[in-house]
Amino acid sequence: MTSSMELHIGKKGLTDEFLDDLHRRFEKKSNMSIKISVLKSARESKVDVKNYAEKIISRLGEKYTYRVLGFSIFLKKWRKSRK
Repeated sequence: MTSSMELHIGKKGLTDEFLDDLHRRFEKKSNMSIKISVLKSARESKVDVKNYAEKIISRLGEKYTYRVLGFSIFLKKWRKSRK
């Protein structure tokens, strides 16, 4: 069974603290997905949301995938690397 949670990216954007917290949350549970809502204060267009997703995945590694729907990013951690 997968568990999920929701986080928000606000006016500060992607900070090191946010990325470290995200990594810690994934390390605590093996099969998890996280929804990240990008608030209006952190974006101008949907391109910004895609850029945030790319930065998050490059920081987390190959075991993670993402999907962008509207102004939300859905992250998933897998057991093995995905390419």
